[in-house]
Amino acid sequence: MTKQYSLHIDGQSVAPRSGRMMPSVNPYTGAVWAEVPDASEADVQAAVRAASRAYREHWRQTSGVQRAALMIRLAELIEGSAKRMSDIESTDNGKIVRETHSQMKWVGRQLRFFAGYADKLYGQHIPLDQRDTLDYMVYEPYGVVALITAWNSPLSLLANKLAPALAAGNCVVVKPSEHASVSTLEFAELVKEAGFPPGVFNVVTGGAEVGRALVNAPEVARVSFTGSPGVGREIAAAAGRRLVPVTLELGGKSPNIIFDDADLNKAVVGALAGIFGATGQTCVAGSRLLVQRGVYDEVVRRVAERAGMIKLGNPLDSATEMGTVANEPQFRRILAAIENAKAAGARLVTGGARATGPGLDSGYFIQPTVFADVSNDSHLAQEEIFGPVLAIIPFDTEAEATRLANDSRYGLAAGIWSRDIGRVMRVSREMQAGSVWVNTYRALAAQAPFGGFKESGIGRERGEAGLHEYLTTRNVMIDFSDAERDPFAIKN
Repeated sequence: MTKQYSLHIDGQSVAPRSGRMMPSVNPYTGAVWAEVPDASEADVQAAVRAASRAYREHWRQTSGVQRAALMIRLAELIEGSAKRMSDIESTDNGKIVRETHSQMKWVGRQLRFFAGYADKLYGQHIPLDQRDTLDYMVYEPYGVVALITAWNSPLSLLANKLAPALAAGNCVVVKPSEHASVSTLEFAELVKEAGFPPGVFNVVTGGAEVGRALVNAPEVARVSFTGSPGVGREIAAAAGRRLVPVTLELGGKSPNIIFDDADLNKAVVGALAGIFGATGQTCVAGSRLLVQRGVYDEVVRRVAERAGMIKLGNPLDSATEMGTVANEPQFRRILAAIENAKAAGARLVTGGARATGPGLDSGYFIQPTVFADVSNDSHLAQEEIFGPVLAIIPFDTEAEATRLANDSRYGLAAGIWSRDIGRVMRVSREMQAGSVWVNTYRALAAQAPFGGFKESGIGRERGEAGLHEYLTTRNVMIDFSDAERDPFAIKN
């Protein structure tokens, strides 16, 4: 049965004013399983007004202790609902349930971590040259912030933004991707159950028009976006016209470097997890595997052999190792990229086509695909495919590995596999990437900042750095002297 959803505005479920709905297609079955609202600009304005009113009338006066208590209650609810919520998200975007289940726990972890900051937003006394002047700085929330998320990990990506935004004292309007909105709308009900005041958390769903209306809303004081570099540029330009700051978490073409002294058992597992985890639909996918010549043939053989054994199937089956591509447009783009790589002469080692067979024919399944002997200046090595497609590139020296790794317009993540601590320190220091993993890959921590260099984005999420994305400062200077001063003199 197809379930119909509503917008979440001012603490209430609200039908879209246009009456328009969008189908949500299960990428495993190809069938419509839910309908979500296609909001109008008027709906966006209503949500922003609700957030602005909530901030002015009560949320800005809510103590950090109270905010923290609400956040911890929300963490308890999402953790208690992890099975149901992970089933919903896997049905919506095709990611395997054992990954979405862990992501629901991650949402709770993020909420708990940032709740700890809510009552510890300490200001600072600033000593000045004048002994009769008191100067101090305090942190302030922006007010209303727009949170725009992608379809590959809706709630995990939302948690990166929402938890610090709430801890800092902001109200939010969320726009999930039109390709995977259901889990965010379900999450809104948990926010309400947790006891957050109406208007603190609002959700509007729809396509690009909704996003543009949200970014351009006068009351929105900051924008945080996760998605493609192209859309990120549009958002930055629109926000720039209003002088509104942005946080942009964009794409990547991350190098995963295996040196000849690496533990190959660990490195091969890391290479597989780096590209085939989440069906390659992750911004940090290790889609470029750089392998030193001495172990190159062995690594290619091992990776291809294990890739061919990956179990594809129903994302809701805990035995499934790789699910579907999230939607048909992305499915078509990945297949086109594979065909382009073949035509350009890249050596296909395994995969390279739509996956078919029992239980697969109706879904957007693509075979785990490995190309070897790839040139680093090729389309396959330079463009983000965002799918289960690995480009393996040989190198000879440490210097060459560093050069190849940095030869990209992206700079989100990098992996280094080596037993040599000196080499690890040298190479990690030279990586033009916001996150560098050593002898592991795709590891996350709420405490660790995350974000990119170059076209991979602006700003940071998670950790203390992520908190400060949602805070601005106010400086207060108090002259407590009793002496008269020259009204035309400047106090330095």
